[in-house]
Amino acid sequence: MFSLFRRNRSPESQILALGSIGAKVMIADADFNITYMNASLVALLQEAEADMRKELPQFNVATLIGSNIDIFHKMPSYQRTMLTALQKKHSATITLGERVLDLLVTPLFSDGRKTGFAVEWFDAKERLLNLDYAAQMSAISRSQAVIELSVDGNVLDANANFLKAMGYTLDEIRGRHHSLFVDPAYRESREYAAFWDSLKKGEYQASQYKRIGKNGREIWIEGAYNPILDRLGKVTKIVKFATDITAQIDLLTNLKTLIDQNFGEIDLAIDLSSSEAGLASTAASETSSNMQSVAESAGQLASSITEIASSMAKSRSATESAFAQTVAVGKSTETLASATQAMNGIVGLIRNVASQINLLALNATIEAARAGDAGKGFAVVASEVKNLAIQASKATDQISSEIESIQTTSAAVAASLGTIRDAVTSVRESVMLTASAVEEQSAVTKTMSGTMHNAAGAVTTVSANVNEITAAVQQAAKAVAKTKQAAMVLVR
Repeated sequence: MFSLFRRNRSPESQILALGSIGAKVMIADADFNITYMNASLVALLQEAEADMRKELPQFNVATLIGSNIDIFHKMPSYQRTMLTALQKKHSATITLGERVLDLLVTPLFSDGRKTGFAVEWFDAKERLLNLDYAAQMSAISRSQAVIELSVDGNVLDANANFLKAMGYTLDEIRGRHHSLFVDPAYRESREYAAFWDSLKKGEYQASQYKRIGKNGREIWIEGAYNPILDRLGKVTKIVKFATDITAQIDLLTNLKTLIDQNFGEIDLAIDLSSSEAGLASTAASETSSNMQSVAESAGQLASSITEIASSMAKSRSATESAFAQTVAVGKSTETLASATQAMNGIVGLIRNVASQINLLALNATIEAARAGDAGKGFAVVASEVKNLAIQASKATDQISSEIESIQTTSAAVAASLGTIRDAVTSVRESVMLTASAVEEQSAVTKTMSGTMHNAAGAVTTVSANVNEITAAVQQAAKAVAKTKQAAMVLVR
């Protein structure tokens, strides 16, 4: 079975012996070539082969015999330098996959010449666990009192914290029974005997214990007695971890004394506080009810003012419309007055034309008279033209009279419209001022209503808080009673 993993350079009996032992052994020659691996090491490397290939892709257990130990190192030059100078055993720790292994390298000599190396492989798990346990024990020992006892209850060892708490030196207690630390009455009790019977059975014990230190000093500890078992489950010793709580017990004793002395005054104060809180709660409830009523009234007032504000807004809108219509009529009247003024110009033009026609007719009559009988017909025409001119002049005078009447009426209407516009303007400004004031009142009232609601809510909260205070005072009374009972129990 070993033909694949050795070169036959050692006596067969030695090779067989190495192959049968549980230790994991590798042998390399002076040139660092692997010449032998026993079965235990081969099995280990085969288990770790897949993990090792993640870091050493060329690693292959089947080809290790005859290969160089450089296969195990990413930087082999350092290892070669160290091994070349090695004259005595050298230890190192390596990681193979999830395994941590300790290596012990022993140089082999023959006739004073280095002929190779023997490498022993050890599982470092237990060593590392022991280191971890030792570190934990050291940390515990720094903060707690520790004592080791035999199965029969005799002191084996104790740390400085335990010795300081009990007032003894280690020489004073080593070899003596644990009963040294208990009250004489308890020492002879069935309870104490049962306590040790449980520990001998491997049963864990933890509680607060009253102990007696040097010179009869009373000490209280928070302790845990831990039976330590061997591989067969047999109790080999007892280790106790403890914390000195004497100061806390003293405080509790003092607390009980204080409560006993002052409990009546505390009860009286709590009763008075509860009564006052009840009165405050009643007053707060009444205030809350009143504030709710005021808040509701403020809400109704805000609603009414909101309606008034709405009506004033509508009035302002109607007044604005009337004002706009008045302005429009005034503009139309002004346009009519302008038109009558233009008609005066036309009437003057017509009057001027009639005057010219009349003058032309007179001239025509004169010329007809000069012409004698030949101009009689022309004289008739001139006479008719003159009559038409006279009629046009009369019509023009009548039109002028009517236009003057229209102008007079338009002026009166314009004056009236101006008066109406001034009145509407005054009303409009008054409505706008009133509407603005009502809007401000509405906003203030809404704010007041909201404030009143908030105040009502605050008073309700105060009332609830007072109720909670009342409940808290009652709870405090119960807590004081429980504290007194607890203190009485703890100091027993």
